[in-house]
Amino acid sequence: MVFGVRLKSSDMEMLGILLVCHILVSVSLIAVVLLQRSEGGALGMGGGPTGMMSARGAGDLLTRTTWILAILFSCSV
Repeated sequence: MVFGVRLKSSDMEMLGILLVCHILVSVSLIAVVLLQRSEGGALGMGGGPTGMMSARGAGDLLTRTTWILAILFSCSV
């Protein structure tokens, strides 16, 4: 039962698939956000230009990936 509604087994399978997809998108979004370089230095440990993700292309890729994952996360809620 979900919210007082009895579901068929096929509905429960679909709910399980959606839940797994939502969890994967959430974990991926967290990982991509943590990989990004801190620009303000407020809470992050952003170092100088010697960091692993200092190239502009890598930053653009991470930014684009973050936007895509954020949109997927919003759609899966």
